[in-house]
Order: sequence, then C-alpha cells, then structure tokens
Amino acid sequence: MGEAAWSWVMDQVREDEGPWLPVEVPEDGPGTSPAEDRDTLYAGIAGLAPVLAEIAQYRELSEGEQALAAGIVARLSTQAERRVEPSLYDGLAGDATALKLLAPGQESVPLRRLAELATPEGWKTTLEFEAGSDRPINDLVMGTAGVVLTAIWAGGELAEQIATTGCEALLGVADRTTAGLDWGIVPGSESRSPNYSHGTAGVAAALAVTGAALGREDFVEAAVQGARHVLSVGSLADGGFTVPHTIPPSTRDVEPVTYTWCHGPAGTSHLFTALSHAGVSEVSGIPVGDLRDRSLASILASGVPQRLRPGFWDNDGRCCGTAGVGDVFLDAAQDCAGSARAETFRQAARTMGDALVARAVRDEAGARWRFLEHRRNPPLLPPATTWMQGAAGIAAYLLRLTRVLGTGPSAPVVDRPDQWWAVPVQVRSTVS
Repeated sequence: MGEAAWSWVMDQVREDEGPWLPVEVPEDGPGTSPAEDRDTLYAGIAGLAPVLAEIAQYRELSEGEQALAAGIVARLSTQAERRVEPSLYDGLAGDATALKLLAPGQESVPLRRLAELATPEGWKTTLEFEAGSDRPINDLVMGTAGVVLTAIWAGGELAEQIATTGCEALLGVADRTTAGLDWGIVPGSESRSPNYSHGTAGVAAALAVTGAALGREDFVEAAVQGARHVLSVGSLADGGFTVPHTIPPSTRDVEPVTYTWCHGPAGTSHLFTALSHAGVSEVSGIPVGDLRDRSLASILASGVPQRLRPGFWDNDGRCCGTAGVGDVFLDAAQDCAGSARAETFRQAARTMGDALVARAVRDEAGARWRFLEHRRNPPLLPPATTWMQGAAGIAAYLLRLTRVLGTGPSAPVVDRPDQWWAVPVQVRSTVS
C-alpha cells in the first residue's frame, strides 16, 4: 500500500523551473501552476525527501526517483540562496532537512542563510499568521523552535551559533506563570496552543535538546519550567496525560482535547523524551518516562483511529491524524524494545496501519486518502499529495511500519529534526 501511494504521488509531480507538486488532486484535476509554498517541507517538494530516504532503506531508488531527488536538491539549493522565510515546515530549516536527507553537505547552504538572517529576537517571518505582525514566531512548525531543532539535528559549523541565538531569543520572550514558563505562537498571544506544534511543549523540547547538545543548563532548566507549565494546564486523569487543544477554548468547532502529533499527546510525548535526552529524570515529581507512557496511554484509551463522531478523527495524515500517531508509536516501540510496553506500542502502530489500508482509495492509479472536514458540506475532501497532510507522508509511515514489523525494532529510522532523540542512537540513520 505504501508503494501504491508513492506511485500515485510520483504521478502528480510536475516540472516548472524544477519539480513541484499540487497539494490536492480534485476530480476535475489539479491546478496547472505551482503554489507559493511549492518548496516547503509541509506541503511541497521538500516533503518528498523523507519519503525518498525511507524508500532507500529497503530498496534502490529507480531512475525516476533518482531524477526527482536530484531535481529537489537542485531546486532547494538554488532557492535557499535568496529565501528569507526561516521556518522548519515553510522555509529554510525545511530546505536544510530535505538537503541533508538527500545530499548530505548541501544543507550548509540554507544553514548559512539562517545564520545571516538571525537577529537577537530570532527570525522574522514572512508567514501571514497575525495580520500586521512582523514579530518572530516562537513555535516548532513556523518559528524559532523549529529552526533551533534543525540546527542541532543538521550539525555543522553554524549549528551552535544558530541554536544559541534561537534559544536565547526564546528565553527572552517567555511568559512566567505560577507553575513555570509558557510561550505563545508569537510573544504576547492571548490564545495559547500548548501542545507540540504551536506551543510550549515544542518550545520546551527545543530548549532541552539544545541544552543537552551545547551544555547549556539554563536552556535545560527553562525546558523543565516549560514542562511544569504544560503539566499544570493538562490532566493526569485515568493514568493518562492530555493537554487542551487551545487555551482558552477555541471559538472554532474543534474537539477540546485532540490526540494528534500537532495538538495532542502524540506530539507532546516528544517533550518528555527530550527532557530524558537532556538528563532530566522528573517533572513536578513525576518521572519523565512515565509522562511519555501516560501520553501514549491516553491515545490508546481515546478510541483513535475510529471515527467516533464528526470532528473526532477525520484526518489520516501526519500532522493531524493517523499516520502521525502511528509514527510516534513506532518511535516508542523501538525505544523500549524488549519490554511489554514495546509490544503494546507496536500493536498500536499496526492498528493505525490497518486503518490506513482500510480507508485507502485504491485503483490502477495507485492509492490515496480522502480526509473529512465535518464543517463543510459535503465533508469529503479531495485526496492530497503532501508530507504532512497527504499520501506522501502516509506512504512513508506504511513503509516504515512494514520494515519494523518485518525486521524488528532494530530497523533503521529515518530521523528528522523534531523527533530524532525519541529513538535509540543505534537506529538513527542521520543523527548519531
């Protein structure tokens, strides 16, 4: 199924001053010109790099795949020279991720650009997040935390400079709470999304990982303070751990607690593995390993990946759905190989894979998935192609799942900037 999904994605790749990929493929066909975010890790060709790296773990790339990889490298290397958006999922840090995966050494181009663009406040964004705001963004997906994590993951002569600048900027805009430290997506935000992608969990993870890499105890201590705040706004009920999607509750029609990589315990579990990586044993009296297990226990008890009601589990992608949750379970299974917990996590990852197989749209063109948006009429969305919200990311998950089920917990992991510390050093394909 993973190969069928990848075949469908490959058939959607177009050429216009380098490869590009339509985000969605509606019944009347995709658009004929590239979108503005054509190069990004989230929704563009950079997001094909981790899929190609995954495929290379078990077979040689075909001539067409090799040509695609070369086209991605050429396009990103050229664009990075003049790009100004810094972020992991929409900018230069994403370029660095793709280039390190496909052409080690070429990531120095976007990293050098990040060093040039750095300010004491971090990096200014080009993303239209808050109208009229040119303040740096803090978070992992769009902001400083993602840049910091990429620098540490990629390494090289500029890594310490970039990561130090970013973490010191984050310390400068932290909000002190009664429990610890908190970060909004931008400084001063009234609304908070405290989980991994846009909030304190992701920022604190970046501080912990950087503190461990650079020997900065102040960064590690700030990470602990961030984790204390996350615990203070979350729930430890029923042996689990969850944190609200948004504080105060969102005015949009969304579940108050979700279980995803972006806004739920799947992603937030990486905070606790980051703290463990940094030598932290407990937060607020609870062992960090227990907090990771509690996060995953909440997912197991939630009903995921069943679609229990409209809006509960309508997405099968990496960012917000089934593939992202499955990937976190695989990380955990490989990290605690040989324990009873490892088998529980492995079976959970397989359950996510079974759901993906059952929900696939499959024909002679390959395989793809149609997510639901319960607030739209009709709710069924066109199939998407991309790493975070489409068939490319799902394909990579299914291929990794197959390798782990077939060869065991020692199967190599194509690690990435936002999760490499969650798996044992001996299985990481990039960071050692």
